[in-house]
Amino acid sequence: MKVYKTNKGILIERGSKFCLHQEDWDTFINDDNLRTKLSSLTEKLPQVDDPGDLIREGIQPPIQGQELWACGVTYLRSKVGRQEESKAAGGGDFYARVYEAERPEVFFKTTNHRIVPHGGKVRIRKDSTWDAPEPELTLVVTSSGTIVGYTIGNDMSSRSIEGENPLYLPQAKTYDGCASVGPCVYVPDGPLPSDTKIQMEILRNGKVVFEGNVGIDQMKRTPAELVSFVFRECSFPNGCLIMTGTGIVPSHEFTLEPDDEIRITIGQIGTLINYVTR
Repeated sequence: MKVYKTNKGILIERGSKFCLHQEDWDTFINDDNLRTKLSSLTEKLPQVDDPGDLIREGIQPPIQGQELWACGVTYLRSKVGRQEESKAAGGGDFYARVYEAERPEVFFKTTNHRIVPHGGKVRIRKDSTWDAPEPELTLVVTSSGTIVGYTIGNDMSSRSIEGENPLYLPQAKTYDGCASVGPCVYVPDGPLPSDTKIQMEILRNGKVVFEGNVGIDQMKRTPAELVSFVFRECSFPNGCLIMTGTGIVPSHEFTLEPDDEIRITIGQIGTLINYVTR
């Protein structure tokens, strides 16, 4: 089942059936038994005959009072990419160490007001010269630490700023328009299959200038492990969203430009589309 946060309410998709539910998003999503609740609602609520307009025009990021956190260096390609960008500053060894360490890299990304919706414009910083999107499987987690769903994350990053000094990570990662999540929350009846693939295309003037894919089975750490570290000394009254890191990293020769189109696809969830602005 899929859940969309729209400006008219919560749209629930179950097979070919769509229902519109009126409930506060924080209360709705922060439910350890979300899958069961969705099944019950789709049996009781009247069907929406034409959900297309709600999805095309009224879709919002599936986040409200939740915080968005992120995890880094969870794939080998991410470790290598971070070492490449920071070697001139002498910080490359830190990424090799965290890749092998018991404790993962986790960091606060942003709150709702800096997140743009599916179809919206993500930003590259005006003081950055090397920028890339990071396509990430994103966990939807309740206040008890239970993973109840999955969405797609676009973790925008300034590689030039982070590469200059790893201590600049918050500036490289957190700014207005620094992330997008969506287009929905996918609520399965169990964990995602291990052969799930993440794909990304970047289009410029209608032509593909970068594409890549990775399987989530290449992730060094499990989703449950990442959740446990995020929740270790933090509480989340409304739950949280956790980006699990990227295994797709463009080469050092590539940087985003205004008007680029970013398409991130995870088969069971859908495709998150964003456009780039400065």
